[in-house]
Amino acid sequence: QVQLVESGGGLVQAGGSLRLSCAASGRMFTSYAMGWFRQAPGKERDFVATITRSGTSTYYADSVKGRFTMSRDNAKNTVYLQMNSLKPEDTAVYYCAAASRMPFSIKSKEYDYWGQGTQVTVSS
Repeated sequence: QVQLVESGGGLVQAGGSLRLSCAASGRMFTSYAMGWFRQAPGKERDFVATITRSGTSTYYADSVKGRFTMSRDNAKNTVYLQMNSLKPEDTAVYYCAAASRMPFSIKSKEYDYWGQGTQVTVSS
């Protein structure tokens, strides 16, 4: 089992940057592909980014491609989401998730563990 705790959210002006972190506790962190998802008020939870177990491959939603970068430090059991050029439409609660059965995934149903989320608010 894996426990996930996100941090780094906050309020930022449009065009600014934030770096989210997700610390994992438990065993075998390298057994999990990791993902970031986000949910805006009144909307479904959407895929943002995913990274393979080794960290060598990443995949992004079109809406964040070129602005967001996902990485992981397996020695620290932590994944990151560097968010640049933020827009008001990026405002959401951001969740990290761990998947044990897939090398990576854009589908929330394929993730086994979820963090509690961290709020990101981008003002115009």
